[in-house]
Amino acid sequence: MVQFLIRRLILAIPVLFGILVVVFALGRLIPGDPCHAQLGEKATDAACAAFDERYGLDRSIPEQFFIYVKDVVRGDLGNSLGFQRPVSELLAERLPTTIELTISAMIFAVIVGIPLGIISAYRHNSAIDVFTMMLANIGVSMPVFWLGLMLIFVFSVWIKGTPLAFLELPPGRPPTVNFDARFYAVWGLVTSKDQVTPWMEFISRFTILNAALTSNTSLMIDAVRRLILPAIAVGTIPLSIIARMTRSSLLDVMGQDYIRTARAKGLQERFVMIRHALKNAMLPVVTIIGLNIGFLISGAVLTETVFSFTGIGKTLFEGITARDYTLVQGVTVSTAIAFVFINLFVDLMYGLLDPRVRLE
Repeated sequence: MVQFLIRRLILAIPVLFGILVVVFALGRLIPGDPCHAQLGEKATDAACAAFDERYGLDRSIPEQFFIYVKDVVRGDLGNSLGFQRPVSELLAERLPTTIELTISAMIFAVIVGIPLGIISAYRHNSAIDVFTMMLANIGVSMPVFWLGLMLIFVFSVWIKGTPLAFLELPPGRPPTVNFDARFYAVWGLVTSKDQVTPWMEFISRFTILNAALTSNTSLMIDAVRRLILPAIAVGTIPLSIIARMTRSSLLDVMGQDYIRTARAKGLQERFVMIRHALKNAMLPVVTIIGLNIGFLISGAVLTETVFSFTGIGKTLFEGITARDYTLVQGVTVSTAIAFVFINLFVDLMYGLLDPRVRLE
């Protein structure tokens, strides 16, 4: 196991380096330049010369790349051209919002998608199977931004003043969590804002975690209610894919010899399905779940825009439109690192789900 982890981490180095090369090159191939994007009508030749010198854009491309790689290795993602702040600070502020949305969406997708796939496979070619797969196809086909707007219309606008008004949900983003001495007091760490480290600040911005540790019930309820609609909007497509993959994988496994042996022993069908078939059928499903987590962490731009979330997706969009090379590169590298570790976790799950998979 240790050798497997070391080998995968070593193999991740050229992958990350390749990502740095591609992102750095594509960022500079985009039409336009940061000076005119940032300064607008004030972008005179003298102002652009000073702008380029200030941010090192007047140097040669190889020199800029070398400096960038050196800074990334040291953990310095640079300063955003548009926000005039370190990229690491922006990530610490906005990444928790995206991670909370991703986790909420995947919880919804998994707890609904896997049972739907199991039911569909168990009732293969029945009316329930056809209906379930029809719903899955509809879920895959619906654009996220349209679904988000429809959810807001139904649960935040149309439902008001009706007998179902108790189901009304707020459409906006979760409340912003500022420094709360109670959060740090739980850990016995600090008592003032000046003692807060960047990692503490990052962890404290997870609204639900903050509310749970500080026993802030009102904040917890408000945060959960505001996450329901965007989690459904983001999680519908992964849910549909997971349901279809679970069904397909289960049907493949149900034709294996050991399943027929289990049935021949007189085991009930539901025990054959859950205890024998499902565990082996979960390998491709786990892969799909891991990939979707990575995609969602990279930023659900449309959902964050519709629900006014200030997450990593919206930040990346702002960086691209403003030609903010530093911000785009920092977000992309962070996303790539997340993908690497998610894939590593998925590989480890293979060994747990199926002992025949030998990681060594």
